[in-house]
Amino acid sequence: MCGNIMSVPLLADAVTVSGAERETAAVIFLHGLGDTGHSWADALSSIRLPYVKYICPHAPRIPVTLNMKMVMPSWFDLMGLTPDAPEDEAGIKKAAENIKAIIEHEMKNGIPPNRIILGGFSQGGALSLYTALTCQHQLAGIVALSCWLPLHKAFPQAANNGVNKDIAILQCHGEMDPMIPVRFGALTAEKLKSVVTPTKVQFKTYPGVMHSSCPQEMMAVKEFIEKLLPRI
Repeated sequence: MCGNIMSVPLLADAVTVSGAERETAAVIFLHGLGDTGHSWADALSSIRLPYVKYICPHAPRIPVTLNMKMVMPSWFDLMGLTPDAPEDEAGIKKAAENIKAIIEHEMKNGIPPNRIILGGFSQGGALSLYTALTCQHQLAGIVALSCWLPLHKAFPQAANNGVNKDIAILQCHGEMDPMIPVRFGALTAEKLKSVVTPTKVQFKTYPGVMHSSCPQEMMAVKEFIEKLLPRI
């Protein structure tokens, strides 16, 4: 192992599900508001591939405007959950840099960026979309569950020279989501098609599912990871 873990703050206490054999790929997955990396580490363990390393960092604890300034795990401040709500631009950009530091750390440890998938749920999914699309390294794909594209008005210009123009995106959304309505997910999918090659965007919806995941969705995630990160 080279690359100093202490220089990457989010990695020091991240939950890591190690591969059962030599790790040739990585999935970095970001939890939603108020959660921790543990719940998604458990969910991903149920669909794990033996040569993939799963990294689930914990968001820092900050006051969240949307929740009356209560301090909770949050990747950036949230003012509202509508497409036109004001956004914490500085916080989103800083959070994206912290996730890019994890990507760089894995690269130093021998996993090339095209063998790294970035994903997340809700606020974590939002951050994974923003981070991957503004990343200077060509990643394998993005898993975006029940989420939106932050600072969406800045795209497609914000996409870093189109390095990830051909990135594969799996976007999933529960049709009964009361927090982030499925309509918002559909608008996000349309926006993404203006940023990356449109045929690379998959938008799957799940009837009866609220702001959560379901077994069918997790199987779709597993198939997506297997397809983009085959054994080598």
